[in-house]
Amino acid sequence: SALRLAGGRSRCEGRVEMKQAGAWGTVCDDAWDLADANVVCRQLRCGQAVRFYGGAAFGRGSGAILRDEVGCEGHEEHLWDCPAALEHDCSHKEDAGVVCSEHQEWRLSGGRDGCAGRVEVFFRGTWSTVCDSTWYKLEAIVLCHTLGCGEPIRWLSFSHTLPGKMIYQCESQKPSLAHCQWTYNKSAPCHQSRAAGVVCNGTAL
Repeated sequence: SALRLAGGRSRCEGRVEMKQAGAWGTVCDDAWDLADANVVCRQLRCGQAVRFYGGAAFGRGSGAILRDEVGCEGHEEHLWDCPAALEHDCSHKEDAGVVCSEHQEWRLSGGRDGCAGRVEVFFRGTWSTVCDSTWYKLEAIVLCHTLGCGEPIRWLSFSHTLPGKMIYQCESQKPSLAHCQWTYNKSAPCHQSRAAGVVCNGTAL
């Protein structure tokens, strides 16, 4: 058996999918709760669950619906170790989903639209700023691409006003900043830094 999250913005967020007999399928949201979601996040090395969803929040899956009425206690090593019904009366509009603590998502705030402003990252359940001490062209390119905002044309700096601070260092172009080297709330590299900002040449929808 194997497990993955699909339809999210990182490998630590999305619709819960299991592989059984060589084919991927989904899990029904009947009785789906935080204990079940925690087992998924831990199994995927994505930390703890911060949110759980039903109602195909990350889109409808395809294939078989492999589990219903999942009843994890939260300490199980694998989702398939939890008691569950193998027969179901569900459709894919009831596919279960989860957001884990190691998921990262980004936004630009305070600019003319979602393609300009201060860089903010949602991580471990809270929004943080990004230190500009290692914020260079490559990091800005990766972020503008991730947000569907084209290319960076200007760098801005802001003050840190959120509780956490993130630092990113990209060696090459990556699909997202989470694929670069990153550290969270380490004071030394952020000492005397400003909060990074960027203007991308695209416009947000």
